[in-house]
Amino acid sequence: MAKNLQKIILSNLLHNEQFTRKALPHIKVSYFEDEYVPVYKLILSFIGSYNKLPNPSALEIEFQQSDDVTRKDANEVVTLIKSLEEKEEVDEEWLTDSTEKWCKDRAVYLAIMESIQIIDGKSKDRSEGAIPEILSDALGVSFDSNVGHDYLENAEERFDFYHLKEDKFAFDLEKFNEITKGGVSRKTLNIILAGTGVGKSLAMCHFASAALAQGQNVLYITLEMAEEKIAERIDANLFDIDIKDIENMPKQTFDNKVKKIQSKTNGKLIIKEYPTAAAHTGHFRALLDELKLKKDFKPDVIFIDYLNIAASARMKGLGGSINSYTYIKAIAEELRGLAVEFNLPIWSATQVTRTGFGNTDVEITDTSESFGLPATADLMLALISTEQLEGMNQLMVKQLKNRYNDPTQNKRFIVGIDRAKMRLYDVEDSAQTLSNENPSQQSDSDYSSFKI
Repeated sequence: MAKNLQKIILSNLLHNEQFTRKALPHIKVSYFEDEYVPVYKLILSFIGSYNKLPNPSALEIEFQQSDDVTRKDANEVVTLIKSLEEKEEVDEEWLTDSTEKWCKDRAVYLAIMESIQIIDGKSKDRSEGAIPEILSDALGVSFDSNVGHDYLENAEERFDFYHLKEDKFAFDLEKFNEITKGGVSRKTLNIILAGTGVGKSLAMCHFASAALAQGQNVLYITLEMAEEKIAERIDANLFDIDIKDIENMPKQTFDNKVKKIQSKTNGKLIIKEYPTAAAHTGHFRALLDELKLKKDFKPDVIFIDYLNIAASARMKGLGGSINSYTYIKAIAEELRGLAVEFNLPIWSATQVTRTGFGNTDVEITDTSESFGLPATADLMLALISTEQLEGMNQLMVKQLKNRYNDPTQNKRFIVGIDRAKMRLYDVEDSAQTLSNENPSQQSDSDYSSFKI
């Protein structure tokens, strides 16, 4: 039956333009058995060159002029081409459904065979971490009937979209909501850029705490600190106490504060630790499935602390032919793909470059290891600290990239920072005067201890 179906598919690719336009983008050469491969290659090449369906006579001429003419089975190829002169009449809906199922089956089979090659160590550029994505791509093969947005015919749908209120995840800070038009969106990758000790993890712990307080389910993945250390920071934020006082807190007081938080939110917070550079989206995907199965937990937002010390599911570690640009860009793309797959926003962070650490005004090019990261991110914010700001318990935030809004509006702004309580907070409008000035235009004495 499989061979007959392959011949029916080839026949309709020659005679049925509607079917061809629908199916051709999804059919790969590798799906066909050897005897049908030369003919499908000819059809593919002809349509690519002339943008119309070939007839068997044209295929035969193309084959005679091709490099494959010396093949021992050339006669079989010509015989197959001649047998396709008459269209195989079949039900259109059956043909489409059968072809789609055949593509899926072949894709899964080939994915399994490739996975076995990887497990056996016969793949030069892919690690075992790539297997979940290979299988996921194969299972995702589908003949999508939507071929795009028709600007004129779909104008009404577009108008409705403009007036549809987008599902946003709001901040508890005014300026962050202002620059994102009410919060971050689903299916996005949002990045915090800062130097060591400036506040990357503090900011993410604050955002995670705020999300939990707003009733959201939060998954915090840490690749740097222990689960208990992250939980301690979130305790300081939500308990509204100095982090150094937590260890001396009586058990009864601690329990009462936890119960108070529990009574005010319907959300949950899960913190999961992985070894540095040992976890990738394959592990995160498996964790999400396990949490759903064992705890009936489905996150609304994920924090990954932080991107540069994660691993890639598609590529083996740095070294050889893999450079940092390619590797970090791959991690960013995989994380954004995970955000799309699970329909949620992902937050992560990255370091500045060595030269960026001393700059008086950080730029998007100061992203550590890979400029491919900002190319992939939807929102990228730099955290900037100076002696002057530190003395006022403030932090400057600079927009480096923003797909939610115009990044030139509120390009820089000031937020308060309480490091003892691991918390960010809004400041008076008068504090925003410093953010209106470009740090690169200030005197060296004003920014002698500038950190990002």
